Amino acid sequence: MTRVLVADDDPLTAAGIEVLLAGSLFEVVSSVRSGSEVLEILASARPDILVLDIKMPERSGLDVLRTLRGRGDHRPIVLLTGSIKDQDVKEAMSLGVNGLVIKGTAPRDLLACLDAVASGRRWFDQEVMQRAMDFVSSPEAERDPLGPLSPRERGIAALVQRGLRNKEIADELGLTEGTVKVHLHKIFEKLRLQSRTELILLATAREE
Repeated sequence: MTRVLVADDDPLTAAGIEVLLAGSLFEVVSSVRSGSEVLEILASARPDILVLDIKMPERSGLDVLRTLRGRGDHRPIVLLTGSIKDQDVKEAMSLGVNGLVIKGTAPRDLLACLDAVASGRRWFDQEVMQRAMDFVSSPEAERDPLGPLSPRERGIAALVQRGLRNKEIADELGLTEGTVKVHLHKIFEKLRLQSRTELILLATAREE
């Protein structure tokens, strides 16, 4: 059995996923309502795959993806969403997301996605994938200001944006404070920034 953790703030959606996976090769070992709960329960639940709603209170699915990749945790993650911005698709792919399923087609597509991901492949909703490809190839597309950053550096930048200090970031990602300082130096160097304030403004501007 492949162990699955489900995170969705809509109880009906979460219950629907459990019904959908009942009798399959996938076992829902935990179902939570926020991204913060995902990070709290991860060690005890020991899921093989995470299915995360991209929009949740406290910590979004995309935020959890950033944090886990920043920790060096590369276990498969599937994002589940009603709708998604092209920029968010691009970032999720750059962070190594393993699957993306639209909620409206989840009854048809989620099992196929999980089968692919469990086999080491990636699976994306075709319409969203096409939109992302068009967005990336469009000459009018805005350059992602955080594009030069690695997944770990993106995770650290996201925590800086949330107002966390170096020690808090180190605790969140399981790093030493010195390592966080080294990563921040590289982030400032890559993005040609001088301060945390500039990084926060840059990260906030890209979301508007």
